[in-house]
Amino acid sequence: MARPSAAKPTTSRGAGKDAGAAKAKDAKSTASHGAAPDKGQLLDFYRSMLLIRRFEERAGQLYGMGLIGGFCHLYIGQEAIAVGMQSVKTPGDQVITGYRDHGHMLAAGMDPKSVMAELTGRFAGASKGKGGSMHMFSTESDFYGGHGIVGAQVSLGTGLGLANHYRDNGNVAFVYFGDGAANQGQVYESFNMAELWRLPVVYVVENNQYAMGTAIERSSSETHLYRRGASFNIPGAEVDGMDVAAVREAGLAAAEHARSGKGPFILEMKTYRYRGHSMSDPGKYRTREEIDEVRKNRDPIDHLQEKLEEAGFADEATLKAIDAEVKGIVADAAEFARTAPEPEASELYTDVYTESAA
Repeated sequence: MARPSAAKPTTSRGAGKDAGAAKAKDAKSTASHGAAPDKGQLLDFYRSMLLIRRFEERAGQLYGMGLIGGFCHLYIGQEAIAVGMQSVKTPGDQVITGYRDHGHMLAAGMDPKSVMAELTGRFAGASKGKGGSMHMFSTESDFYGGHGIVGAQVSLGTGLGLANHYRDNGNVAFVYFGDGAANQGQVYESFNMAELWRLPVVYVVENNQYAMGTAIERSSSETHLYRRGASFNIPGAEVDGMDVAAVREAGLAAAEHARSGKGPFILEMKTYRYRGHSMSDPGKYRTREEIDEVRKNRDPIDHLQEKLEEAGFADEATLKAIDAEVKGIVADAAEFARTAPEPEASELYTDVYTESAA
C-alpha cells in the first residue's frame, strides 16, 4: 500500500463568498503555533502516542480476559491524528468523535485510570461506569464524546460550532468521523448548515480504509473524502495521517480558517488501523501481509522515533525510558480498573434527567 501523500488543498470556494464576513479572533489565533514542532513538542507527541498505543494494547488484553464487556474499538495505528490535532486545540475548543474514542480521550488529557475504569464498568470511570468504551464524556477536557451511532456526532459537533458562532467566543469544534460515516446523510445536512452559516468547525475524517470491514473502493464512489464538501463550497485537504507533524501542520491551517470566520474545513486523514473494527472482528477482508507491511513501513510511532533520533533530539536510552514510564502508567490504570468498585444499583436512577437544585 502506498504511503499517503501530504496535504493537498482543494479548489477554493466560490468567488461570490465574502471571506471576510466575520472578524478574526486574535486572542484565539493559532498563528503563534505555526512554527515547526521543536524538541520538547516532538518528545511530548512521542510520549502521548506511545501512551495511547500501550493503553490500547492493555485494553485489548483486558477484553480478552472478560473484564471489558460490550464493544471495544481500538485506536492502534491512528495515534498521530488525535495527538497532532490536539496540539492545535486552544482552551475552549471542543472535540467530539465516534466510538473509536479512547485515544482521543487520552490525547485530551483525561486520566488513564478513569478511562480504563470506564472500560471495566467501575464507578470511578469517566462516566461512572455507565458509558463503557463508546460513551465517555468530559467537559473539563472539552471532550464531548464518544458516540455509538455512526455519524451522529457530526450533527452534534456542528451544533457545537453553532453555539460557538452564536456566542462569538472564538472557539472551534473539531468533529471526527470515519470513512464509513462519511456516507451518512446527516453528514451532508451538517455540511450544508455549517457552510451556510460559516460555522467554526473542522471536520476530521479518519480514513482508515476499511470502515467496519469493507474497503473504501467498494463502498464509496468518491474515495477522496476531502472532496466531499465541494458541492457545499467547503474547502478540504488530504493529509498523511501517519505523520504527526503533517497532521499538526494541516490542522493549524484548518483551525485558523475556521476560527477567522471563513467557515468549516474538511481534513481527510489517510491512516490505517492495525486491529479489527472492534475486538470481535476477525478481519478476513484483508491479509496479514498487508497489515505487516503498514506496520513495517508506515507506523506513526516508529516514524516519529526515527525523526527524533535523526535530529539528535533523543537516543535509544531516552526513548526506552519514556516507554517504561508509559507502561507503568498503563499498568497502574489497568490494576485500578480491575479493583475499583462497581456502581451501586441506585446509580441506575441517576443521570437520567437533569436534576434541579433543591
